[in-house]
Amino acid sequence: MSVPAAAATTADSPLARRTVRKVGVRVMPIVLLLYIFNYMDRANIGYAQLGMAKELTITAATFGVASAIFFLAYVVFEVPSNMIMKKVGARLWLSRIAVSWGIVTVVTGFVASVTHLMIARILLGIAEAGLFPGLLLYLTFWFRGKERGRAIATLALAQPIALILGSLFGGWILDHVHWFGMSSWQWVFILQGAPAVLIGLLTFFYLPNKPADAKFLTAEESTWLQAEIDREYVPEEKETFLGQLRAVRDGKVLLLAISNLFIACGLYGLTFFLPLIVKQLDPKYSSTNIGLLGAIPYVVGAIGMLLLARNSDRTGERKGHVIATVLVAAIGFFGAIQFKTVPTLSLVSLSLAAIGVLGYLAPYWAMAARVLSKEHTAVGLAAINSIAALGGFFGPYAIGLAATESDVTIGLYFPIGCLVVAAVMLAFLKVPRDAGARLARPVK
Repeated sequence: MSVPAAAATTADSPLARRTVRKVGVRVMPIVLLLYIFNYMDRANIGYAQLGMAKELTITAATFGVASAIFFLAYVVFEVPSNMIMKKVGARLWLSRIAVSWGIVTVVTGFVASVTHLMIARILLGIAEAGLFPGLLLYLTFWFRGKERGRAIATLALAQPIALILGSLFGGWILDHVHWFGMSSWQWVFILQGAPAVLIGLLTFFYLPNKPADAKFLTAEESTWLQAEIDREYVPEEKETFLGQLRAVRDGKVLLLAISNLFIACGLYGLTFFLPLIVKQLDPKYSSTNIGLLGAIPYVVGAIGMLLLARNSDRTGERKGHVIATVLVAAIGFFGAIQFKTVPTLSLVSLSLAAIGVLGYLAPYWAMAARVLSKEHTAVGLAAINSIAALGGFFGPYAIGLAATESDVTIGLYFPIGCLVVAAVMLAFLKVPRDAGARLARPVK
């Protein structure tokens, strides 16, 4: 069916609004569920550590290595994973990723030594590789540039949601679940990993590859949306693996990737070590208390993230928002060191850190989108994320190496330095303001 010219050219026509609304309702919930449980299963080792430290004889340094080693496999396999998704389709590949990481997470509940744990974390990195850039790429199949910023912000919101849920349920499981003679830390992995398998199956049966496959759209709606997407993303050359890797040679792409690596040192330092930092405030805290208190910074961070994303979209300004949030995170980490024995001030400081390392996400990816050329979207997103993921290795590793059994916060000086370096690097990046951001309407 042909699309009326008025509908095709009018950005806010009834057809456009109706189609975008349907996509938001039908596609985004599954995408959000995928990333929520992905991030939860990546980070649940932080709470499992509270129970398994004695059984497996895990020191702070060993825990840092176990948290970090995940990212080595993740980085190696991320770009190939994103390329495979373009070949076989999002529905099949995203489903495969979810089912495999869910199985690996469940199996991690049965490790019996540090060696087993390290192997499980490497396998988890291989299983998860490609999900986040794959989801970013998938959003480009469904949302035009003017709606994509809010779609990415919604996706980024999965991180604090995952951390809040993981904190609350992780602490509760440690105190209350001792089924079948198994340790409670084992159930942290099992109960948080099993849902990923179900979500993977849901993805396979209900997530369409592209607008033309969407049964929830009419022929007119799918034709119009596909035409809009094709108008924005027309490859200028044949898309080969080596051809797309040319995107990595772009100086701006490298600067964004390396600065994001430094920021990730702070993000994953907080993600993995927050439970131990909260436990240090008062050794008498139960696991449930640690989970409840540990959720507070993420709740505050989620609110700050939404407000920052909205303001960045309203003004069209990206770089300043990213630099400001990065510096706020550095101040928060410094406060956590200074007030390591004062619960109220420590939680305030950790909340500032959470606002910073979570609030930068939406304006950062919107800023990165302005740098990538149309024909290099797939590898450009994957390459930036892959390089940045190394921060997930260096951050936890360095923090664990510097931490002592009596003082975890001493290791936070490393992410502070990384965050400051990232802010300085980004200050030299020229990023045009999004002229259309002020006029963009929220997705309904």
